[in-house]
Amino acid sequence: MAAPSILIATLARLLAACALALAAAGCATTLTGCERKAPPGTVRVEISGRPFFLKLAADDTTRVKGLGGVASIEPDGGMIFVFPVSIPLEFIMRDCPSDIDVAFLNERGMVVSLHEMKAEEPRRPDEPETGNFATDKYEARLKRYPSVYPARFAVEVAPGTLRRLGVRPGDVFDFDRDAVKAAAR
Repeated sequence: MAAPSILIATLARLLAACALALAAAGCATTLTGCERKAPPGTVRVEISGRPFFLKLAADDTTRVKGLGGVASIEPDGGMIFVFPVSIPLEFIMRDCPSDIDVAFLNERGMVVSLHEMKAEEPRRPDEPETGNFATDKYEARLKRYPSVYPARFAVEVAPGTLRRLGVRPGDVFDFDRDAVKAAAR
């Protein structure tokens, strides 16, 4: 039988090797397991205790495009929109081929409203892009999904996610709000 000090040293080397492997995989090592870090260009947002890694839309160009053209959203993916100030918002499903859940959040990350947004018929030939949202026939026919109350953030995730997680107005999403606010343009 091996001496206790040899067993302890062997166990320590094994734990160190496991910790190194987890760190190389981009994980923080803890006694409870591996916590995935947000990939570059994403924000880690905790919704109902579950981590999501959301693309950041912090300027007019990315906010207008949103998830337009995205055929499907990863189960832990989506997008977080940040605006320079809190205002009542309206979202539409511009060029979105699949349904999307949206939650509008106030300054503190509290849900003020949420919607299950439905995919819209694509732009028709008789609806040429005008570059002016006020006169664009396509834009005019799209359903509006309002925040109702002033919102600073909006979170879009895969369809059915918010219902499955039991998200309701008044819930708070956990993320580094100050860092996300600082990115707003």
